[in-house]
Amino acid sequence: MKFDEVREHFPIFKKLDAEKVVYLDNASTTQKPYEVINAVMDFYENHCSNVHRGVYRLGEEATEMFNHSRENIGKFIGAKDREIVFLRNTTEALNLLAYSLGSRLKEGDEIILSNSEHHSNIVPWQMLKERKKVRLKFINSRHDQPITPEDLSPLISGNTKIVSLTECSNILGNINDIKPISKIAHDAGAVMIVDGAQSVPHMPVNVKEMDCDFLAFSGHKMLGPSGIGCLYGKEESLEDLPPFMGGGEMIRTVTKENFTCEDIPIKFEAGTPNIEGAIGFSAAIDFLRNLGMSNVRNHEKDLISYTLKKEEESNIRDLISYGTRNIEKRAGIYAFNIGEIPKFDKENIISENISVKVHAIHPHDLSSLADKTYGVELRSGHHCAMPMTEDLGVSATTRASYYVYNTREDVEKLFDAISASIKRFGF
Repeated sequence: MKFDEVREHFPIFKKLDAEKVVYLDNASTTQKPYEVINAVMDFYENHCSNVHRGVYRLGEEATEMFNHSRENIGKFIGAKDREIVFLRNTTEALNLLAYSLGSRLKEGDEIILSNSEHHSNIVPWQMLKERKKVRLKFINSRHDQPITPEDLSPLISGNTKIVSLTECSNILGNINDIKPISKIAHDAGAVMIVDGAQSVPHMPVNVKEMDCDFLAFSGHKMLGPSGIGCLYGKEESLEDLPPFMGGGEMIRTVTKENFTCEDIPIKFEAGTPNIEGAIGFSAAIDFLRNLGMSNVRNHEKDLISYTLKKEEESNIRDLISYGTRNIEKRAGIYAFNIGEIPKFDKENIISENISVKVHAIHPHDLSSLADKTYGVELRSGHHCAMPMTEDLGVSATTRASYYVYNTREDVEKLFDAISASIKRFGF
């Protein structure tokens, strides 16, 4: 498949192109191609049944499709089907780990995170901290460079039990090289967890090569349906992990006194799973495989490179962008501000009636105007990454994020919208 043919596979672009709308919020969620939509419809129209239960024809067909989806998604990241747990999303996968791994930690044990993590890779560990009195340590990375092994090493101690980091920041676009970080974690006897929500959709990922113990990612961020995601875990790690939820599907036997679990990965999949979601996710994987993940990566490198070039050429006053300038270590995410939007602490302001003049446009205002007036749809706010936003010294940023159907023309429209919006605000 060629990239200039990609948009033809997405029905929503008939509407967006007719309305001259540019969708640039792919880090939040992606659009769905016909192949995914049709796969879900086909399940409902021709194979709808529960899985792993009935021995009748529909039940066997649904189970076969569901199992194939697990195998297909596993191969996509270099994993066995037994190592793929179906969950709702990355957030649920990380919560599962915080609960199940966390149940074995004790007071004083340490978990290492970074300031550039999504809230989903911070809050579950903070909740664990309240329950178990574990200690959280943070790598305070800079916005203009990825996390390095040298950033991690000083924080490692004999008490380090878990290192949990994103492979790609959802606010900066910085790509962290996980393999050497995994080695440091394993040398210290710690478990390596990777948030792959922004990496698996955008670049080749192989869990065996990076040698992580666990990897979490979501279907809706890579052309698949909402409400379906995966937790990869090394076979031996999943075998050793206690279940997160109990109930139907995950049990082998139940008596009035106790229960026994099913084998992995089913022991982590209590209740009826999102069958149609898994089938649609598998169709999305096929779509991306046809494109080639190296080609997907190169396409986004071209777009972010062109974005940084347009930034320099535009010479827009007070345009501040964040993230590394090294294209080899940068995903298709572009966060910026027009002037810095400072955070004010009331305790440090002499009078609440004080007038503070700031030469800046708030991201919410810019995003709203760019959409309503110029048809460019951007994300504004803290992007579920408040610690990094705090460290940037601002209250929010505006973010454009690209995917396989975006083009250089979309980048040009982005900067046209920025320039026009600035003029509308009288800057």
